Amino acid sequence: MKIQSAILPQVNVELKSDSSASEKISTKNVKQAEKLTKFAGKERVAKWFAQAGVYPSFAKRPSQTLDEKILAKNTLKERRKFANLERILGKALDFCLEETQGDDIDPDWFFSFLNMAEDVYSAQMQEVWGKIFAVESSQPGSFSLKTLQTLKQLTQKDALIFRQAVNLASKRKGESAPKILLGYYRKKSIWSFLRPGAEHQLNLAHFTLSYPDLLALMDLGLIHHSEIESGELALEQLTEWRVAGHSISFVPKHRGLTLVYFKFTTTGAELSKLVTSQKQDAYVNALKQTLAHAFEMS
Repeated sequence: MKIQSAILPQVNVELKSDSSASEKISTKNVKQAEKLTKFAGKERVAKWFAQAGVYPSFAKRPSQTLDEKILAKNTLKERRKFANLERILGKALDFCLEETQGDDIDPDWFFSFLNMAEDVYSAQMQEVWGKIFAVESSQPGSFSLKTLQTLKQLTQKDALIFRQAVNLASKRKGESAPKILLGYYRKKSIWSFLRPGAEHQLNLAHFTLSYPDLLALMDLGLIHHSEIESGELALEQLTEWRVAGHSISFVPKHRGLTLVYFKFTTTGAELSKLVTSQKQDAYVNALKQTLAHAFEMS
């Protein structure tokens, strides 16, 4: 018993000692990890600035005067701009269309295009700009300068939102302006003046186009700022649409029916030509179910 009591305290002391050492090692590891994380963050920041020819004061660089640093920065900037144009030219040649209208590109448009395109650094956006020039070279007047200026403001996130809007877009047969159909509105008749008009609309958020997304597209000038109602649809007149990759047609069952939609602006319509849309089966099925309350679907 005495031997056990003599040994046990020692074991406890050793355990405490090991625990303390473990805590010290753990704390040290945490501090090292924090230091490495902080260093990685600084390295990431410095890396981005280095692409513009700007380096931190402590960086090991050849001694330069301020004027020499500015000259080196501007030289690097111009080289990168030139490289951007070369990449966009390559993309344009890849997309080049065989059919042409025979007209020449407006020189003012061309040099404005160059001034904007040279500042496009993203590979994805360079592909878009290359496609624009390929289309414009074969069909001059396809893209306005206003459209180019809007495109210049688009972030990659904006581009993804716009792509989804185009995926949901519809066109009525014989019309060129794309719209996003929401549903319909039934106006009050003289026999139901005590009852408000009935509104039947989809929630686009269910199809990955939320209200904040719509507001962003409105702010960018790609869709109009409010919902639009069509003119009253003629009773029993067939209307044909191309909706999100599907062809649908419908005939009004009642008088006083109008379609409700968001309409693309001229700029939005021009840019929508660049997007290869994907079919949206869930949206089309939901739209058909909504319209079926007041229209004969076919």
